[in-house]
Amino acid sequence: MFRPHRGHAPAVLLILALAACSPGGLSAERDGLYPPGTDPNATAVDGLTVGHRLMAAGEYELALEAYYRAAAEHGATAEVLSGIGSADLKLGRLNQAEMILRRATEVDETFVPAWNNLGVVLMERGKYPEASRVFQTAFALDSGQSDAIRQNLRLALAKLKKPDYSPPQDSQFKLVRKGVGDYLLLTKH
Repeated sequence: MFRPHRGHAPAVLLILALAACSPGGLSAERDGLYPPGTDPNATAVDGLTVGHRLMAAGEYELALEAYYRAAAEHGATAEVLSGIGSADLKLGRLNQAEMILRRATEVDETFVPAWNNLGVVLMERGKYPEASRVFQTAFALDSGQSDAIRQNLRLALAKLKKPDYSPPQDSQFKLVRKGVGDYLLLTKH
């Protein structure tokens, strides 16, 4: 049996270090810097798409990170800001969500999801008169086509008339986004 002598240790370490630095490292693959099975020519999935998928999966912290990555890629568009504000809302950061969603409506005054989601935040904060005006704006911009926005407006107007009104369990405020799917925000009873 071979037993390395103390004098051999530096030589063995040097050989291992050089092998690790070579293309493919200590593995048999010699394709370069990428781990095996990785396509170096593949394009990354867009941060907005990742953020939307994570929101739908209930992973709001990760969605927020994806939206920040999207902001770095695309800039502070209304869609990116709306995503950030919606994630903040789901995380209970109502002040941040309101501020970001207001910015989204300033960036693009016609971006319906930002108006709707701002209305949801305002409802959560108990600002019923402003929330109903915001939902009316979203409803008008959407030409009344979204059931979620129509329902949100109806609930906001009911809360405006009777602040202690609790909607039935099947009536819930809904976050909306551009694209497929809804984010659901449960009302507090």
